[in-house]
Amino acid sequence: MALESIESFKEPNVDMEQYQTPAEIAADLLWNAHSLGDIEGMKVADLACGTGILSIGSALLNAAEVVGVDIDPSAVDIARKEAAQRGLDDRCRFISQDIRLFNEKADTVLQNPPFGAQKAHRKEADRIFISKSVEVAPVVYSFHLKETEDFVKQYFESEGAHVSQSYYYHFPIPHMYDFHQKEVVEVEVVVLRVIKDNYMES
Repeated sequence: MALESIESFKEPNVDMEQYQTPAEIAADLLWNAHSLGDIEGMKVADLACGTGILSIGSALLNAAEVVGVDIDPSAVDIARKEAAQRGLDDRCRFISQDIRLFNEKADTVLQNPPFGAQKAHRKEADRIFISKSVEVAPVVYSFHLKETEDFVKQYFESEGAHVSQSYYYHFPIPHMYDFHQKEVVEVEVVVLRVIKDNYMES
């Protein structure tokens, strides 16, 4: 319920595939991550944070520090405002930056990157996030189209990491862009919990 009121994108950009993570999915994923010890007391990095739903949810679950990164400054402005309204701005920082330039370390990465489903030149967009995420943290939760699951697992393995858990969701995409023909389309997605090969879980 706390996540449902977070403001979405004011002017979503189709090239960036800006779709707000539904509150129900965000809450379920965050609770699973919390139950595995990946949120509370941890530094969490939210890559492609959008308007901050996963960042704010992490702070509400007592992450010690949260940093959200997104290339869209208008989305970051909304995330900052939403965190401040909830009294979480002491633990949430938001940076408007290409994630390739982000050089901080964290305990856990959460990311809902572009799937590369809309534009041919974005087909490899998720690979950038895969590589960066395992550079930033030993534990990663990453959203992907279910149909790409095998490829994504192999790509994480090529980056020196392995999948420990998989969570499956029906991700509703509302009518937002001119090319959308239906009011809502449900897309099957998978969230992979990924661990660096050399990381020893407690």
